[in-house]
This record gives sequence, C-alpha cells and structure tokens, in this order.
Amino acid sequence: MNRAAGSSEKMNAPKVEPATPAAAAPAREEFLARARALAPKLRERSARCDELRRLPEETIADYMDTGLTRVSQPLRFGGYEMTWDVLCEVAQILAAACGSQAWIQRIMADHALLVATFPAQAQEDVWGDNINTLASASFDPVGRATRVKGGYLFSGKHGFSSGIDYAGWMICGGYIYDGDKRNGPHFFLVPRADATIIDDWTTMGLSGTGSKSFIVDNKFIPDHRFLDGKQSRDGTGPGTLVNTAPVYRTPRGGGITATGFAALTVGMGRGVLEEWLLYTGPRKSRGVSIGALPTTHMIAAEAAAELDAAELLYLTTLREAMAKLAAGGVISEEEKRISKRNVSFACKLAVSAGDKLFHQAGGRALFSSNQLQRQYRNLLGAGSHHAVVWEEAGTEYGAGLLAGYAAPAA
Repeated sequence: MNRAAGSSEKMNAPKVEPATPAAAAPAREEFLARARALAPKLRERSARCDELRRLPEETIADYMDTGLTRVSQPLRFGGYEMTWDVLCEVAQILAAACGSQAWIQRIMADHALLVATFPAQAQEDVWGDNINTLASASFDPVGRATRVKGGYLFSGKHGFSSGIDYAGWMICGGYIYDGDKRNGPHFFLVPRADATIIDDWTTMGLSGTGSKSFIVDNKFIPDHRFLDGKQSRDGTGPGTLVNTAPVYRTPRGGGITATGFAALTVGMGRGVLEEWLLYTGPRKSRGVSIGALPTTHMIAAEAAAELDAAELLYLTTLREAMAKLAAGGVISEEEKRISKRNVSFACKLAVSAGDKLFHQAGGRALFSSNQLQRQYRNLLGAGSHHAVVWEEAGTEYGAGLLAGYAAPAA
C-alpha cells in the first residue's frame, strides 16, 4: 500500500466474510460496551495506522465482528437501525483512542444509513450478497452526469474518500447536466470496480483514514442507483418507504448529520486530555513537578469543562432531533440552523481544549513517538472539516437571529 503519492490503481472490492444477521438489535448500552472494549486496541494500533495511511486490517475485522459499522444499517440487511445519538456515542468513545480509526467507523456507519435511503434495488446491489459491504463517499458535487436511457453516464475526479481501501461501493456527489443547464446536487452510487483510486493521501492529521481520491470515467449509473439531493436533504429518500425506522428520515446537512463530526472532534479532544494527563502527571521540567503547579490544575479544569460542555451541547441537540423524528415530526429549517450552530460551537470548544493542553505540554510532546501529538494533530484535522466551520455557522445563525430586529428601511 505504500505507493508513491499520486500513483493510481484499478481495484476491485476486497473480500470480507459475510456477517450473520442478528436475531435482535442489542441495546444502546451493549454498543457502548463494545466500543469501550475495543478502544484500547485502537490506541495500541494508532502509530501503525498512521504509517499505513489506512486502517489496519485487524481494525476492520473488529468492526465487522462487533457490528459497529452496521449500527444504523437496516435490520433486513443485518444492521441494528440505531439512532444517530448512539452512532455518535460509539464514535466519540473510539475517537478518544485513535481519531483516524474512529473516523472510519463513524463515516462507514453513516454511509450505510445513507445507502438505506437509496431505492430498494440499490440496497440489494450493495448488501444482497454480503451485509458487511462498506461504502465510501465523496460528497463534494464535482461529478458530471448526463441522462441516457435507463440512467446516467457519470464522470468525475473525487477527493477525500475516507476508508476507500475497504469499500465495495462509492457514493459520489454530482450534478446532472443538460447543455449549459445543471440540476442538483445529487448522489450517485458507483461500484468500486468502476473507479480508479489515486493514492494521494499524505497528510499531517488523520493520516490513517486513507481518504484518497478516485476517478470515475464515463460509467453507466442505472436509475435505481441515483438519490435526489433534495429528497436526501429533506429526509424523504425512496429508501424510507422500505426502511421505516425514524432514523432514515434524518435530513442530510443542516447540522443534524454533522453531529457525527462533533462526536469525533469531542472524542479526539477527550483523547488529547487523557494523553496529556498520562504525560503531565509524572512530568518534571528542570526539577519542577509540572503536575503540581496551580497553573497546570487550571488548564486541566478549563479543558475538561470545555469538553463536557461540547459533549452536552451536541448530544442534547441530537437527542432532541431524534425524539422529534420518533414522534413523527419533521426537523424545521430553524432547528437545522440551531443544530449547525451547536455542532460547530461544540467543535470549537473541543479544539480550544486541545490547544491549551498541547501548548502547555512542552517540547517533548513534539516527538513523533508521543501519542499526545498524534491525537492533537487528528483533533486539528477533525475541527477543520467544512461541515463544522464555526464562522460560517455562527454568521448564518446570527443573521437570522438579528433579522427580526432590523431597523425599517429609511
């Protein structure tokens, strides 16, 4: 896998053993227990994960065995149909151990949820032979689709496709073009065999996510592997007709699904705190016990408070949304804006906690063998995701808040 960056490879889906559908979905507490039991293994593998620039195969096997990538997959395809808050709690636990490996669990579980909103035949294409099949994604709508009989011809160079080394399918963002007109953005489901993967993922943070680019060149996409973007954003994809659990009516974007990035960011922030405590407790600098200093105590308290506040903010927002969907309600545009604000601010708090901890850690924290620096780099990567940019979310929410108080026109 250590090819030079920029090389490309034509690859078929890796072979993974099919899972056996569970007789009944485990309770939330069981999933959290599985994540806690797995976390020490992820921490132990974190350095190798960075070196590989993808997940170790053992981690993928562990996710298959524990069902953590199928948390929100439909019951009829061996999943558990758990709500977004459970998905996020699992991701947060794993992210405290290794940001990169947790990232793949979270996004693969999310992509399974998204595939479940495609037409029923598309779901059969993905999981009919193997319910453990994973889907990677590149949501930036750079793809170009042209209408033909029975479907579309689709092309595009797509980036940031996390976990693509282990994916059998790719969800691609793109527009439908008719001359100078375009319609979208929409989602197109592409089999791995129709893509050429570019090994270009060499980064300072989240190195182990393997978020490589891929090219699709003029491939046919049948109608049933198309998902209308507006339906997806409204939570009304055709898959909701066969997968009727409320979680499949979760609207994409608008802050609700971005809670997944908040879970990862808060989890990585907690990982920075845990590594900092292990490192700082026994640390001495020029004969002075750093852990005994009142200034160190204040830094620990402020960081822990920021992380607790961040977790409470995003999880409360998410649980309220899940409760409304369960009651048959629809998430309003105002609720989406509030969610986007809360999620972005939670990430801002988590990064702030990590900043103050790392800045106090001294020069030895810079060594590549130090687990603290790895967690901090991952935290910076997670907190910079476009879905959780505070300046954008805050400006949007603030403008709406002030709209009702605007002075009348002269």
